[in-house]
Amino acid sequence: MNHAKEWKKYLAVLGAFALLGLSGCGQEQTTEAESGVQEATAEATSEPTTEKTTEAAAEEHLDYENQEDWTFESGEMQSPINIETGAAEAMNADGSLILDYEEEVIDVIDNGHSIEMEDGGQATIAGRSFELKQFHLHSPSEHTLDGEHYPIELHFVHKAQDGRLAVIAVFFEEGAANAAFQAILDDVKANEESDVASGLSLNVAELLPANKSYYHYLGSLTTPPLTENVEWYVLANPVEASSEQIAAFNEYYEGNNREVQPLGERSVLKYEE
Repeated sequence: MNHAKEWKKYLAVLGAFALLGLSGCGQEQTTEAESGVQEATAEATSEPTTEKTTEAAAEEHLDYENQEDWTFESGEMQSPINIETGAAEAMNADGSLILDYEEEVIDVIDNGHSIEMEDGGQATIAGRSFELKQFHLHSPSEHTLDGEHYPIELHFVHKAQDGRLAVIAVFFEEGAANAAFQAILDDVKANEESDVASGLSLNVAELLPANKSYYHYLGSLTTPPLTENVEWYVLANPVEASSEQIAAFNEYYEGNNREVQPLGERSVLKYEE
């Protein structure tokens, strides 16, 4: 068994499979809330797209070396983007993030498909409730700040009852060791020969910075089907991970980041906590 290959698939494909089931939001016109947050348009129903569950289909979807072959219906609001920090407009109303993650039990299954969350946390974004569905990682970062990548970017994927999708992105920079990140690395290594959920108890809040100022824009999923109408909240302050942890992560997979997409006519807002 090629453990590195299995871990590679686990990291690369989890975003596609988990997000395929969350991609009911269509490419409709978006709205701007009174709070200043740019809201994705809610759908009356949120039927998932047809999910291709074969390994071959998954690998076809996530051929990062040939991203030009990825198909999508619209290209006006794609993610990720480069965020020019000096050009971001100040948010003129309360856009606070209240993240109730804390200690959660997550199923880490090294099966090349997904990380499944049990008893996922809750997020309140500008007064609206979202449920944390799953999280996954990209290396290097997908978004850039002033043209610069971070070593790793973590995506917390949320869904509201009305079908809206919101992703909170967290950058990792080299620094002190991160206990929560290490727990994930250790769990995958310990269970790499098993396809059974481990039920890892994890303080998910340790994967977040203390200050939750963010950049906000409307974009898309970053894996096929690249569905638009997704609210993005890219935290301005990174968390730390040691050089050894970053290297350990990259031994399994590096390069599962989508290329930066044009911003076009979209606005990027900055919320200061």
